[in-house]
Amino acid sequence: MPRLSEVIAALDNLWPAERAESWDAVGTVVGDPDQEVTRVLFAVDPVQEIVDEAVKLGAGLLVTHHPLYLRGTTTVAASTFKGRVVHTLIKNDIALHVAHTNADTADPGVSDALAGALGLRVVRPLVPDPSDPEGRRGLGRVCELDAPLTVREFAARAAERLPATAQGIRVAGDPEAPVRTVAVSGGSGDSLFDHVRAAGVDAFLTADLRHHPASEARAHSPLALLDAAHWATEWPWCELAAAQLDEISDRHGWDLRVHVSRTVTDPWTAHAASSRATTESSGAPN
Repeated sequence: MPRLSEVIAALDNLWPAERAESWDAVGTVVGDPDQEVTRVLFAVDPVQEIVDEAVKLGAGLLVTHHPLYLRGTTTVAASTFKGRVVHTLIKNDIALHVAHTNADTADPGVSDALAGALGLRVVRPLVPDPSDPEGRRGLGRVCELDAPLTVREFAARAAERLPATAQGIRVAGDPEAPVRTVAVSGGSGDSLFDHVRAAGVDAFLTADLRHHPASEARAHSPLALLDAAHWATEWPWCELAAAQLDEISDRHGWDLRVHVSRTVTDPWTAHAASSRATTESSGAPN
């Protein structure tokens, strides 16, 4: 049975903290290095619902993609949302470890998992990490389809293969345009449009696309945009990361029980479609 410090060392080898962005907050948030770990739970968000799931599971370690405290705090009082999370973790001897932007750029990383879920073949990073001489690490991925699809068909594939959310998949572009090459980036991706245009791909699938960057991107080129829920684009990484830890556990004879939360923590819970035709583009709003 491994100690927490041994498991964390293995995770740090997969996602070194020094590869995180300077503004990020990664690493171990809660946990006694000497405690023994038998079960690990992977999830996207360190919210109370996930922590309660870890308690019921009997997990000794919760690994999340999103940080608990990104901007710091002056209190962990249980009367606050995040303080209650910390209290629940400590009371139940559950450690919390975060792999965020260091997992985004890893090889394999968050966007590799997203590409795999969509049945895409990864060609290269969208934004290569200059410190990687092999050119495999970096933000986002440039990918190819085995056979061309229309934008409509590719959006349907994404809706089918990514976890279901209230948002589903929003699309900008000609639904019948052919898609052979795709850029993907798990999480918020509208800061990457310059790199996407430079890659010359037919479509870009990411999350959290804002009005103005999306509008400008469409004005620059016929690039199709597919906007999925933030949580849905990052959840496939949980399965990838769990498989990586499983392999490490087998190699070391740790006999860890590694689990992936399937609890939907996307904050949006419903979607009301417009009653007007989506192709209607003229006239003032009602």
